[in-house]
Amino acid sequence: MITRFSIVTLILFILSIALVIRPISIPIRLPRLGRRKIPIDLTTTPPAIIAILWASQCLGPTQIRDGIVGTDGVKPYNILILFFSLAYMAITLDISGILQASAFWVSNKGGSNGWRLYIYFYLMLTSLSVFLGNDPVILSGTVFLVYYTTATELEPMPWLISEFAAANTASMVLFVGNPTNVVVCEGFAINNVAFTAYTILPFLACNVVCFLALALQFRDKKHIPRKLRTTGKLDPRSVLRDPGGALVGSLILGTCLVVIIIVSFFKIDVWKISLPFAVAKLIFDFTWDHYRFVTGKLPHHNHSSDNKEDVNVDDDDPDPMYTQIQRATTSPTGEGPHRKETFGSNARTLNETITSPEGPNRSSSPSPSKLSGSSEIVEIFPNSRRRLRATHARLAAHFPTFFTALPRLPFALVPFAFSQFILIEALQHQGWIDVFAHWLSIASQGQIHSSIWLIGVIGVVMCNVAGTNIGATILLTKVVRAAPNFPSDSTRAAGIALAVASNIGAVSFTFSASLAGLLWRTILVQKGIDIRQTQFAFWNLLPILFMTGAGLAIVSAEMAVLY
Repeated sequence: MITRFSIVTLILFILSIALVIRPISIPIRLPRLGRRKIPIDLTTTPPAIIAILWASQCLGPTQIRDGIVGTDGVKPYNILILFFSLAYMAITLDISGILQASAFWVSNKGGSNGWRLYIYFYLMLTSLSVFLGNDPVILSGTVFLVYYTTATELEPMPWLISEFAAANTASMVLFVGNPTNVVVCEGFAINNVAFTAYTILPFLACNVVCFLALALQFRDKKHIPRKLRTTGKLDPRSVLRDPGGALVGSLILGTCLVVIIIVSFFKIDVWKISLPFAVAKLIFDFTWDHYRFVTGKLPHHNHSSDNKEDVNVDDDDPDPMYTQIQRATTSPTGEGPHRKETFGSNARTLNETITSPEGPNRSSSPSPSKLSGSSEIVEIFPNSRRRLRATHARLAAHFPTFFTALPRLPFALVPFAFSQFILIEALQHQGWIDVFAHWLSIASQGQIHSSIWLIGVIGVVMCNVAGTNIGATILLTKVVRAAPNFPSDSTRAAGIALAVASNIGAVSFTFSASLAGLLWRTILVQKGIDIRQTQFAFWNLLPILFMTGAGLAIVSAEMAVLY
């Protein structure tokens, strides 16, 4: 029964989606703090909409509780603990330098042949993303490609679009590769090993046709030249900062993934496996960094002076990766002001503090010089802030792995994911899930193949218009499960189609189609590359069309054989 409360709920839900896709800022002036901007984005909008819905009695404490604890077998806390545990292990592995070393090794194998190098990078990024997920690969791969393409005077767009497509497509293979995969597994009661069995063939098809689409649209020599300007080899050891940490980190993460696959047959919540492994990796990081610090294997920085206004790593320290790339290319060595701005070569290049997908250090307070009306501004607790900065700098020098990994963790995902679950519960409470489920049942007639193509195409579209692929996956999972007169085989087929769509849907028209897209764009802005929304949509159009057709066709073929 649709009521005025139902209509208000749907309108506010659509408003939250719009503000996630197109965030805004509201300027206000605060006493003693000057002019500030309140961001209305994915971290603030969904919780604010929930508060409004609660105040207007469109949802109650039951829906909020269900959005946190979960219903119908989907447990939000399970998903988030699993995701953060694996993210910490993957990010600390990246900090050791193993991803950069892999990129150097592949670059040497590719040599000066442009297309051969393009293929090798695509295969490398795909392989790494299968096991590490898309976020760590995008974090390091984007920085490397920005450096490499600028130093070799290549057009960055073909390489960056290829990296983004490869990383997001490969995340569909393992159920831990993307939070949306966990939603699908729990929502449709799909075994973790069975999930990979279902998605491995669609992944291979999507991966191949995606590269063909990329090769077709970037076939001109101005995009990918046949011959690159290189003079020397890159040294992978130069960017492998911590070989011991890389070895132990690889063993811990690999063992964790194997154990998770094994215990999936025994109906054990996966967070109960991933969390202990993450804690073990955390203990190792502290112990190993302390050992390296006391034995002099880590550089000791003098942060004891409390008279400094701020304590930072010296911005003039060259980044080893950028230095090596400079030496191995025949292009200019970056003496111009533009290149210096683009590369900002400093020790924070790969350790950039990203606390929100919308931008770096958004949660930190700006310095007084950056605020308008500076004559009225007084810094709050200056002595305490100075001591905290000094303490943080000393601890970061002593335990660099943890203090580098901590700000990289996607903390913005926590309020956003819980808010998405709660908003979907509000839609269900007001009857909208039943309405959508009835429409799906009528449109598909409960048939397997029509369900696959309907859910697959709608899933790809909704990744762009439903406030990231997480929200789209949660909503469509609820809709399919609630569809009346829907056979179990059609439900399973729709779930696999949704798994494919939620991963390839990130390679689409809006940056907000996935948190990885927001992270990717943030890194590029930090490195001085501004890719417009229209450019992003234009270059992704052909790959997403190819992948949607090929991926859903393979799912249809699989279901035709199984049922």
